[in-house]
Amino acid sequence: MKTNDEQPKSFEASLEALEQIVQDLEEGDLPLEKSLELFEQGIRLSRECQERLNQAERRIEILLRDNQGRVTVSEFEGANAAAEGSGLQD
Repeated sequence: MKTNDEQPKSFEASLEALEQIVQDLEEGDLPLEKSLELFEQGIRLSRECQERLNQAERRIEILLRDNQGRVTVSEFEGANAAAEGSGLQD
């Protein structure tokens, strides 16, 4: 079992580990105890990834604040280019 003294993995490494756990569980060839252990690890990784995404969102919101401290929201420029390239624009 891993200890809390280990350095946290990057978001990408955690997501990759979570994907591997899902793949292993979907195969269904594991004993019950191993499946439970992997499930617990998967839940922990999922929560860690979600918290990192939440932190990134909060940082972005801070960066997008105007002079009065209000969050300014504008459409992502890449979304228009993707829609034009895929024929999904309005």
